Amino acid sequence: FPTRRSSDLGANVIARGIQFASEDRVATAVAQTIFGSTGLYFIAAAIMISTFGCVNGEILTSARTYYAMARDGLFFKAAGKLSTKTHVPVFALIAGGVWASLLTLSGSYSELLDYVIFAALLFYIVTIISVLVLRKTKPDMERPYRAWGYPWLQVIYIVAASLIAIDLLIFKPKYTWPGLLIVLSGVPVYFIWKWVEGRRN
Repeated sequence: FPTRRSSDLGANVIARGIQFASEDRVATAVAQTIFGSTGLYFIAAAIMISTFGCVNGEILTSARTYYAMARDGLFFKAAGKLSTKTHVPVFALIAGGVWASLLTLSGSYSELLDYVIFAALLFYIVTIISVLVLRKTKPDMERPYRAWGYPWLQVIYIVAASLIAIDLLIFKPKYTWPGLLIVLSGVPVYFIWKWVEGRRN
């Protein structure tokens, strides 16, 4: 009988893992196919470690975002106050924790990921566009950090991220369109909030 090379066998194993991956869990399917239940536990542990690190960074940075918004009059004033003992925005941390808990209970990890990735892509694109705009409108502004590869790298990123966002809108409309509506809802909320703050002052 003809023998098959180990590389061919490995390719077939990986193909089967990808083919039968449930809920886009490709890495888990491949690891389980190659290493059995041990690979499944290894991937689960790696995901947990990665998630904990990501959550730690998100909690700290999002609280400071709420804090900055409150200081600019765009969020609840309580979020703009620091604790006298720890010098951290306690209200902002609690608000972020409550909102994150509600999101966790609202759907699966994959669904939340689809919402977040699409919305994040939009803001990444806007951020990079602002770099190009500010270079033209305010060329004399102090810039302690220079954007590497300007302007071609930024243009490539905008095009690539836009294509991914369009792809998500077409192939995952169940999550991306509601995500887009959530982002757009911030526009009227912004003007309403500014109007209310203006009436109070």
